[in-house]
Order: sequence, then C-alpha cells, then structure tokens
Amino acid sequence: MSTWANLGLQDSASPLMEQLIFFHDHALLILVMITVLVGYLMFMLFFNSYVNRFLLHGQLIEMIWTILPAIILLFIAMPSLRLLYLLDEINETSITLKSIGHQWYWSYEYSDFNNVEFDSYMIPTNELSNGGFRLLDVDNRIVLPMNSQIRILVTAADVIHSWTVPAFGVKVDGTPGRLNQTNFFINRPGLFYGQCSEICGANHSFMPIVIESVPVNYFIKWISNSVN
Repeated sequence: MSTWANLGLQDSASPLMEQLIFFHDHALLILVMITVLVGYLMFMLFFNSYVNRFLLHGQLIEMIWTILPAIILLFIAMPSLRLLYLLDEINETSITLKSIGHQWYWSYEYSDFNNVEFDSYMIPTNELSNGGFRLLDVDNRIVLPMNSQIRILVTAADVIHSWTVPAFGVKVDGTPGRLNQTNFFINRPGLFYGQCSEICGANHSFMPIVIESVPVNYFIKWISNSVN
C-alpha cells in the first residue's frame, strides 16, 4: 500500500504490474529527454542575436522536426501495444473469484467451491483495532493463494463500481447486467489494499478491498474451514 511521502508507484506483487512499472519508467525517461531538449532550445533563444533577413524556408529542419517526433512516438507505441495485449490475455486459471459491487460494500463468491461467499464491509473508525488502517481495513478479507493464476469476475448490483488493486495492476469496472473478467498472478505473500475507483455516488471511495495472499497449503486449510 502507499505510505506517507510515497510519490512513486506501489511495489508490484504481480508480473503484470512489473511490466506496467517498466513501461511507466520507459515513457518517463523519454518525456524527461524531450523536456530537457525543448527547455535548452527555449533558453538559448533568449541569448540568440543572429538575424538572417534572407531566410525564407528551412525544409531540412522541418523534415527533422517532423520525422524525429514520429520515431519517438514509435518507441512509446510499440511497448504500449505489447503491454496492452499482455493485460488482455487470459491464461488457464486455477481459481475463479467473483466480486459483486454494492453501495457501499463488496460481495465475494468462490465459484470453484460450494457455499463460500461473504460480504466485505469497511471497518468503522471507532471499531478499528490497534494497527488497523482507517478507511482501508475490512471485516472479511479476500484470501487467495500465491503463485497461482487467478481469474476475477466483476459485476455490480446497483451502479457502476470499479474493483481496483494497484499492487496487481488490476482495474475492472463492475457494471450492472454485465460480467467483466480479468486475471492476475500473485508472486509474493502479504496484505494488499485497494478501493473502488469509480465515481458511483457519495462515499464511493469508502469501498475498500483487502487481499491476503498466502501459500497454497494455507489457502486449502482456509477454504476447507469455510466450506465446513
């Protein structure tokens, strides 16, 4: 999760988020180079006293400043297209999780197991335990196994919601009457936080998501106790 004075992206917990961070750094480096070059040229214009009263056109420089930006855009577009297809690819999944957005809480169903479903509400500030995070902790966490391909199905029961977990690079809109899906892979254990990132009405930001990533054997024990 983000902490105080954290200006960058969160540490990734999935291969897709790692690729998103790499692309962000790649595009940012190109932007810094362009900014430095344009800033230098504008700065030097203030001290340029050369005047050429016979200058009518400059076809060479016009070709350069037309072709060069096109080449730079290709260096941004090609990795972007690659990443777009990576994010859209659905691999063979091990577990399916269904998430239903309500005002103002989430409902979850483990579709591969019988009778495993629960609601996840934000814990009010006056009921938080020591060490709890205000506006982020929930009463029922999602428990998922690490090193497993996970598919999530997202929909909504009333208005548009958005199931978003930055550490996984996942943002899926939940639309009433429509079932959207994506997949992700958790490569380390821990607690990961997210929120509804859609403008779905008053208090829309107070729909936190908490995912507890555990080893597979712990997940099997948890799911067995939940079924029983």
